[in-house]
Amino acid sequence: MIQKLSVIIPVYNEEKTIDLLLNKLKNVTLLNGIKKEIIIINDFSKDNTEGAIFNYIQNNSELNIQYYKHEVNKGKGAALHTGIQKATGEYLIIQDADLEYDPEEYNFLLKPILKGYADVVFGSRFIGGNPHRVLFFWHTIGNKFLTTLSNVFTNLNLTDMETCYKLFDTKMIQNIVLKENRFGFEPEVTAKISRIPNIRIYEVGISYYGRTYEEGKKIGWKDGFRAIYCILKYGLFKFR
Repeated sequence: MIQKLSVIIPVYNEEKTIDLLLNKLKNVTLLNGIKKEIIIINDFSKDNTEGAIFNYIQNNSELNIQYYKHEVNKGKGAALHTGIQKATGEYLIIQDADLEYDPEEYNFLLKPILKGYADVVFGSRFIGGNPHRVLFFWHTIGNKFLTTLSNVFTNLNLTDMETCYKLFDTKMIQNIVLKENRFGFEPEVTAKISRIPNIRIYEVGISYYGRTYEEGKKIGWKDGFRAIYCILKYGLFKFR
């Protein structure tokens, strides 16, 4: 039975969107009366992200928001490592602060868990009939290539390995040693959960409201090469 969902939010220079995201989270009602634990990890932002977060917490004291800060910039993966270890909900989900993903769709991911079918649920941007912003052709090709390469080593049939929305059993993910500090988190965690005996991994279709680089998108072609390296690194060697 799930009583609490931990929402892990890594942030870096998100002063323009963090309060909008937190308002969305505030208004989400989870299935079966599940409570929300919001864990924000500020990865040494250079703008006023911290001030925006403190202001929001002060004005919304009824929300269960925990705030942690890195004293140097370590990367998204490192922020996720911190958040995962701080989580106390039975399950946790990863949420970017850039509004590309809609927290209203958490219930889509929770349903396979609550019905007893799944241990891990990925939210796929490439299946289902939900809205998807039309953006970069080569990003789409790159994402599909990385997912296919990952599937070769994991023997999974995922459609979107690089998705932000991943829902995990908290104790399970806390017991996995994760090393990648930046955008290598996605292929590493996918490779390592795929090796858990009898793991049940599901996908559900989600919406995607992508951003342009002018709007603040951060991932680039160098991160794609790092992802390939991580797929090969964690795919060729088995980890307990």
